[in-house]
Amino acid sequence: MMLNLMKPKYFIPVHGEYRMQKAHARLAKAVGISEERTFLIDKGEVIEFRGGAARPGGKVPYGNILIDGLGIGDVGNIVLRDRRLLSQDGILIAVVTLNKEAKTIAAGPEIISRGFVYMRESETLLEEAEKMVAAIIERCLESYMLEWSSLKANIREALSQFLFEKTKRRPMILPIIMEV
Repeated sequence: MMLNLMKPKYFIPVHGEYRMQKAHARLAKAVGISEERTFLIDKGEVIEFRGGAARPGGKVPYGNILIDGLGIGDVGNIVLRDRRLLSQDGILIAVVTLNKEAKTIAAGPEIISRGFVYMRESETLLEEAEKMVAAIIERCLESYMLEWSSLKANIREALSQFLFEKTKRRPMILPIIMEV
């Protein structure tokens, strides 16, 4: 119905699998669009329209576009390295809320593990990690080291050493510090 209504000069089915495109091309022929004006193209193939005529015009690069959460396009080596690390050793997230004025821990620390260890089977390991994070934060608060970047680096380094000693694995460690 749409083909009869639109009466296209050229027809290029682009949706669906090849067999569906082929069926769509047969439908176009059935409603009067000639085979010479119907193009079944593959990904990356170009059809050039010049001087009122259409003809195949080579290829252009195509492929999957990867998204890393920050942007779209080519992903760099760092993103690929992070994905490899996540797939091999998982991630451990340490979440803590601080009262900076009172120099106290308002909530947490809480350890969240994904792809690293099974939470139920490793409760003691994760409890030890939480105690370690709390001790690091207490030391930093007592010594007036209140720079988030330094605090996060201390947590990341201590947890990395601790977890490698206990499990021989190196998960990605993401400290999250919130302030109230």
